[in-house]
Amino acid sequence: MPRLAVYALVVCVLSVTAAVVSFVQGSWLGVVWVLLASLSSNMCWYYFKRGRTTAYVQKR
Repeated sequence: MPRLAVYALVVCVLSVTAAVVSFVQGSWLGVVWVLLASLSSNMCWYYFKRGRTTAYVQKR
C-alpha cells in the first residue's frame, strides 16, 4: 500500500474519531471533521488505486 494512502487513511480514522467525540459533546464542530474525513477518504482511494496502477504498469 502506498505511503500516502496510509497517511490519508490515518487522517480519515482520526477525523472520524474527532467527529464522534465532537457530536457526543454536543458541538457542531463535528461537521468540519466529517468533511475532513470525506476528503481524506477520497485521497486514500486515489493514492491506493494510483499505486496499484503504477505497480501493474511496472510489472509489464
